Amino acid sequence: MIESVQRIEPALLEEPSAAISDIVAELSAATATLGKALHPRTAANLASLIRIMNAYYSNLIEGHNTRPKDIERALEGELDVDEDRRNLQLEAAAHVHVQAQVDSLAAEGRLPEPASVDFIQWLHREFYRDAPEEMLHIRGAGRDFIMKPGAWRSDSAHDVAVGRHVPPASERVPDFMKYFAERYSFERLGKSSRIICMAAAHHRLNYIHPFPDGNGRVSRLMSHAMAHIAGIGSHGLWSISRGLARGLESRGEYKRRMDHADTSRQGDLDGRGNLSQLALAEFVLWFLKVALDQVQFMTGLFELDTLSKRFKIYVEQNEKLKRESIPLLEEALIRGEFERGDIVRITGLPERSARRVLSDVIETGLLASDTPKGPVSLRFPIDAQEILFPRLFPQT
Repeated sequence: MIESVQRIEPALLEEPSAAISDIVAELSAATATLGKALHPRTAANLASLIRIMNAYYSNLIEGHNTRPKDIERALEGELDVDEDRRNLQLEAAAHVHVQAQVDSLAAEGRLPEPASVDFIQWLHREFYRDAPEEMLHIRGAGRDFIMKPGAWRSDSAHDVAVGRHVPPASERVPDFMKYFAERYSFERLGKSSRIICMAAAHHRLNYIHPFPDGNGRVSRLMSHAMAHIAGIGSHGLWSISRGLARGLESRGEYKRRMDHADTSRQGDLDGRGNLSQLALAEFVLWFLKVALDQVQFMTGLFELDTLSKRFKIYVEQNEKLKRESIPLLEEALIRGEFERGDIVRITGLPERSARRVLSDVIETGLLASDTPKGPVSLRFPIDAQEILFPRLFPQT
């Protein structure tokens, strides 16, 4: 049984509990309103900050603490001279780039089946596409080889234990992943079932552990893609990684919950599969509670009135900015963008003074444009996040 593809059963919950159904309904309602008051251009620029946050917390789950500012620097091509810190920057930047591609595909309605073999291998391949050889070098536990991006475990040298869990043998991974793709296909599922499927598939992908390394990152990116197709992605304005890293009560919950969901079937009242149906239901409920908690947290951050107040606080505390900067920021917040020729009307200042105020705001990174003379829109630099988005990252 251990090497049969049915080893991952139950893959789905045939009869979700009332508690799970209630959370699914709450999550659907909450994501439907997240960011609705924001102008689409502002929301799109905010999503760029959320990708950095997602990469930060995804790194943190792996035990890699990369400062948000260092991730921002990496995205601008500024890499640390220290090899270890540089590699942390590179993996965080890779996460941002892959998630941006997923968000773009979702916006265009071109996301493929997120549990499909091709898509999961694409996620892994894209994540490691520009990785230096050192990041691909797998060592330890009697293993020493160079991992190929996008390739399944394929050799006995790739076999590994994950805590107390022993994944399927490498030679069986292709069959397990084909079965995984069939069981978690969204095509035949309704919205509620897709949301539940997102949580269950997250655990089962890690249970199979199809790649020599990077499985956790791929599973979180897959979950992000599934959220989009399930209709709860909210244009990338919330992140499951932040919730998984923080938990509902403690930071160690994610690993404990994943480990518990590995539990074997516990008698005749625990489903008919190899694994515990009760443990899977508990994991699904916890995962969806985490998702709802994150959506509610983000909703509070993105309320127009409170965001406008935080912009005022930021300007008042920044010695480089004049109070006339505030109406420029509010204009961009409400309208999404404005033409440079409008700055006299917006600020009420003479043209030369208005241009100076605009230049100061652009220098702080709060406003920017795609072209030198094009319309300007809001940006959300890491330097400003402690005031604009408190608790988005840990205070340390």
